[in-house]
Amino acid sequence: MERYVDGFLLPIAKDKVSKYKEIAQKASQIWKDLGALEYYECIGDDLDIEEMVSFKKAANASEEETVIFSWIVYESKEERDRVNEKVMNDPRMKELMESGEPDIFDYRRMAYGGFKTLVNL
Repeated sequence: MERYVDGFLLPIAKDKVSKYKEIAQKASQIWKDLGALEYYECIGDDLDIEEMVSFKKAANASEEETVIFSWIVYESKEERDRVNEKVMNDPRMKELMESGEPDIFDYRRMAYGGFKTLVNL
């Protein structure tokens, strides 16, 4: 069955990971409550890869940073659009966005894109 996936790659300061995790856990619940099928936030572990472009390099992460690789799965692109609109209007999300934690990561350095599934087992 075809699904639609939003993917994210972002560098984050190592000393801000625990706060990021706290916020991501709250955000994931909002997305799931409003219709996302799956929500993943993964932290870099094995990133020093030779002879390939590493995730650290792709994210332009410094030595003081690590990489977050995350994705959200939806039934379809249309469902993604519907869910994201609801998320942006949800009071819980507004509260998170106004929580005074704007410096956890620089959203301008985040890579983001929507993807059609090619293989889904």
